[in-house]
Amino acid sequence: MKTISIIVLGRVQGVWFRRYALEKALELYLTGYVQNLPDCSVQIIASGTAHQLKQMTDWCYIGTTLSNVTNVEITELELHLFDDFKIVR
Repeated sequence: MKTISIIVLGRVQGVWFRRYALEKALELYLTGYVQNLPDCSVQIIASGTAHQLKQMTDWCYIGTTLSNVTNVEITELELHLFDDFKIVR
């Protein structure tokens, strides 16, 4: 188990990116959260196995049909165990 931060850059706000990220995280049984950042990027903090997190980061490069992802920045964090995965507003 590990925890990572994923910063997704591009046109990712106002295109349902957080909602679809939530659905993908729940599908992968990840815990953590997704939130919009003031610079118009989206941050995902997720905990899970290396395989689960790889699937999530792979999805982030694609995003939603309305999004236009230009970059994905991944940083490993200290392990944090969350109860669930949610959207932070």
